[in-house]
Amino acid sequence: MPWLALANAEMALGRLDAAEAAMDRHLALQHRDIGGLLMKGLLRERRGDTRAASSFYTAALNQDAAYGGAPAELGALMAHARAAVASAQSAWMAHLEAAAGASPSPAIREAIDLLAGRREVDLQKPSLFYYPGLPQRRFYDPDQFAWLRPMMDLVPQMQAELHAVAGAHGAHGEGFAPYVRTSTERPAANNPLRDDPAWGAFHFWRDGAIVPEHAARCPATMATLAHAPMPMIPGRAPNAIWSRLLPGTHIAPHHGMLNCRLICHIPIRTAPQCRLRVGSETRTWQDGVPLIFDDSINHEAFNDGPQARVILLFEIWRPEIDEADRIALTGLFQAIDGFAGGL
Repeated sequence: MPWLALANAEMALGRLDAAEAAMDRHLALQHRDIGGLLMKGLLRERRGDTRAASSFYTAALNQDAAYGGAPAELGALMAHARAAVASAQSAWMAHLEAAAGASPSPAIREAIDLLAGRREVDLQKPSLFYYPGLPQRRFYDPDQFAWLRPMMDLVPQMQAELHAVAGAHGAHGEGFAPYVRTSTERPAANNPLRDDPAWGAFHFWRDGAIVPEHAARCPATMATLAHAPMPMIPGRAPNAIWSRLLPGTHIAPHHGMLNCRLICHIPIRTAPQCRLRVGSETRTWQDGVPLIFDDSINHEAFNDGPQARVILLFEIWRPEIDEADRIALTGLFQAIDGFAGGL
């Protein structure tokens, strides 16, 4: 029995019960047939069941997106399905947001966004080392860290030091090197900005050691860094730099090496049209507003404006990791670095 043809005939005659019964028989035999799913959605819509209609329309659209196969003659119905799904989604979100109230908590807001598909679940995926059990948080509230307050008080002095080193626009000066550099001891990094000064670094601490000439030129910056709970791991940490992003530069999406640390940005020279995306959340650098984030979550940065952006970038221990495990991790990383067996 050509159930789909029968359903079309019954619908044309206005016999919706009979049309839907025939369509159900058709979908029982071909449950992912795009035409059948669209017709079932149209029948549900004509009966006022927009929620069910939206689910059938969505299934048809997903099937076509994944595998294709929608005949050209269904083009108008496919367009109707897209419009109906968008309208239903908008009404559904308005309904949920009304239920959540005028000022939902950040967690409730994010849950609604996840439900709506406006966000994705962002997970830590460090490229080297994973410490289990930590919360999956993109950004941290700076007010959680009391040691940031005296650091922010020193921003004007750090700005003066940057001016002395790199000029009024922060785009010049000796001492800045490409953030990603080729090493003869390792394979070249697969990074579009390798050896490119567009992403520049002026090091204060590098792999656990102070850079004396830079520290001598910038005593206020060194005094600022002394407030931060940076990991102290010989040969590895801390690392602290001025990170400079020149106009037109894009740091491609990537994951950091570890999830047992957080990355801190203190704006020294902000610039328009600059932004940082961590997972599904994007922020900008603003004067007087530090950013603290988990770089083991996929992230990228942009400078689409006309001016250089400079931040003080340094790493800190994750606050959820207790002192005993910080000591254990320090020993573990030293053991990793000290292994000469070829791993």
